Amino acid sequence: MGPLAPDALVGLALAPVPLAGALLLRQAWRMASPQRPWLIVGGWGLLVLALTLGVVLLGAARGPAIVLALASTAALALVAVGVEWRDARRKAPRELALEPSDRRSVAWRGWLRGFLAGPLAGVAALGCGLAVAICAPGAVQSRMVIGGLMVPFLWAAGMAWTLSDDRILRATAVLTGVAVVTLGAAFLKGAL
Repeated sequence: MGPLAPDALVGLALAPVPLAGALLLRQAWRMASPQRPWLIVGGWGLLVLALTLGVVLLGAARGPAIVLALASTAALALVAVGVEWRDARRKAPRELALEPSDRRSVAWRGWLRGFLAGPLAGVAALGCGLAVAICAPGAVQSRMVIGGLMVPFLWAAGMAWTLSDDRILRATAVLTGVAVVTLGAAFLKGAL
């Protein structure tokens, strides 16, 4: 047995936990019911539990990497199970285009959306990257690389979500909260 065999066995023993979390999240995605919020909380809770168990059992450096690899593999397997094979020669029924927002167009809403999608989403993404680079466990170089690679993807996700969501106040609250919490954590950890 090689030096990584015990880690692999512990990782395989942990595999059902992120798989169960992915199953709960998939079930929440598929059906709209009163249990949906509980399924979402349970799914994310199981993923956090798997990460915590990975850190405790495998260490702060290897644990999260192994659990995240297992969780993403389990999620990919769930997606692969749901693949639907279609006949390429058969034409799909014509679909109607999505309707634009029912609200009337107001100039200040456009400017606010632009501010939220651009600078505020960028500050929130930068805060997440800084929090990972300063507060996460592991080697300094790894934390900096991971934090730096996260920023553009989180910024793009923040832009897409802000521009597609009809509720501006929700986007404002979430982006402001994420920016304050992550930059505050990075500042406090850096000051200590």
